[in-house]
Amino acid sequence: MKVLIVSDTHRKNDTYFKVLEMQKPDLVIHCGDAEGSEYALSEAADCPVQIVLGNNDFFSCLPRELELKLGSLKVWVTHGHNYRVSMGNEMIRREAIFKGVDIVMYGHTHKPVIDRSGSVIALNPGSLSYPRQEGRRPSYIVMEVEGREAEFRIEYV
Repeated sequence: MKVLIVSDTHRKNDTYFKVLEMQKPDLVIHCGDAEGSEYALSEAADCPVQIVLGNNDFFSCLPRELELKLGSLKVWVTHGHNYRVSMGNEMIRREAIFKGVDIVMYGHTHKPVIDRSGSVIALNPGSLSYPRQEGRRPSYIVMEVEGREAEFRIEYV
């Protein structure tokens, strides 16, 4: 299964549409801050799209967090702002351990991360619209899942 992980599109969706067409995923996970674009993001995909509530998703009925099963892996998706991810991912990783998940996916910082340290893998796809990492290139993560095995790679546009 090919999973496209994105975040922080902030209603600027052109890059998302290009990446979607290029990657052709089986599932899209959006880690929040779609800012009212949920319908457009979902309709553009030829696969299921899961989106969580971000700190800029005012008046939205999106879920604050999701727990999913990908293969036999337990995944927790949240935007991350309630777990102080701007200060590092220690708090969100502790919460992920408490929840008993294998992987936590979050956004908010606009900086891509694949952190395999410890018992939980932490993933942040960065931002397709307003990247903040050095070089400021829009980014996303492609996840390939087969059973209990998963591979991840950060891709840049």
